[in-house]
Amino acid sequence: MNSTQFVKAFLNGSLVKQIIIALVLGIFLGAVAPEVALKFEILGSLFVGALKSVAPILVFILVLAAIARQDIGASANMRPIIMLYIIGTLAASLVAVVISFLSPVTLVLPNPEQVSSAPSGILEVLKTLVFKIVDNPINALSTANYIGILTWAILIGAALRIAVPHTKVVVADIATAITKVVQWVIRLAPFGVFGIVAHTVATTGLSGLVSYAHLLIVLVGAMFIVALVVNPIIVWFKIRRNPYPLVWMCLKESGMMAFFTRSSAANIPVNMNLAKKLGLSEETYSVSIPLGATINMAGAAITIAVLALAAAHTSGIQVSMIEALLLCVLATLGACGASGVPGGSLLLIPMACSLFGISNEVAAQVVAVGFVIGVIQDSCETALNSSTDVLFTAASDMAIRERASS
Repeated sequence: MNSTQFVKAFLNGSLVKQIIIALVLGIFLGAVAPEVALKFEILGSLFVGALKSVAPILVFILVLAAIARQDIGASANMRPIIMLYIIGTLAASLVAVVISFLSPVTLVLPNPEQVSSAPSGILEVLKTLVFKIVDNPINALSTANYIGILTWAILIGAALRIAVPHTKVVVADIATAITKVVQWVIRLAPFGVFGIVAHTVATTGLSGLVSYAHLLIVLVGAMFIVALVVNPIIVWFKIRRNPYPLVWMCLKESGMMAFFTRSSAANIPVNMNLAKKLGLSEETYSVSIPLGATINMAGAAITIAVLALAAAHTSGIQVSMIEALLLCVLATLGACGASGVPGGSLLLIPMACSLFGISNEVAAQVVAVGFVIGVIQDSCETALNSSTDVLFTAASDMAIRERASS
């Protein structure tokens, strides 16, 4: 096989399988030949560098586009569904924060010497937060000031809601182009995972991977709690009857498929068919399902919050209750603009890390660790995101019909 054929085979191959192979090879090399494994540290560093460079523009464009695409005159039927999407995503981030405090995760990073120092207190954090909000947008992008980036993205996105449709199409096209660039970067994940795992095992032994397993347990545990406890409670308040038959159906028919496709956008036809099977209003679900695939991201909010707190715990930063609540809001906003590609939510973690004064270099290392566990994490995240699209649409539609019939 020549080089051209190898590149084509690599690009057309399964990313999940490639990451698994890279993970196994990295563990094997780090355990058997640690002195050789250390030479592959450059692969992990290059991958971290690519993540660090693409993250600021990704946050700016995707959040801007997510807000700009919302119509001011949304139909009355859509408003309660959008509210459920926001409440569900915020509740998911709260669950993630609580579990992260109960079971703090500390990580073995590729370059631990770069870990930031902790801020002196909440006043310093709030003062820094205010000054970051009023930062120049160009400077915010160039220095990876995610608070400033998020502020300008929200303001410009809100202003663009009144733009003519052609302008919104241009914004959507730019967001699509940025997503394509992200896909190119993510295709490098197998090399990055190999370099990071090989270096970690070579320097700390297999015990260095224990923190990654702990991180995965916290992430998946939070997603299960949201899917099986929090979402049913939200649905019960909406329809006032046993929510679990509807919850189980959405998880079985939507969540299972999304687990394997790892894309909320790719699961839209499945959700459409399920909504039709449930007898929901086509006028409602034809809008709410595609909208949910872009802004209803409870799983992404969990990923952002858990990994940001893992970065804080690794850096020795004590997170206060006020900071934790601010993180929930940031995770919710970031999740609503998360890219629809596999692993897209991981690239929004630096935005949340910036709340605690964690450097972009350290945050990018945490993102890279996220790709190590991403095979399972991203599948569970997408299953939660996609199944909740149908669940909340159905709950809102049922509530409207019951009110109409009473």
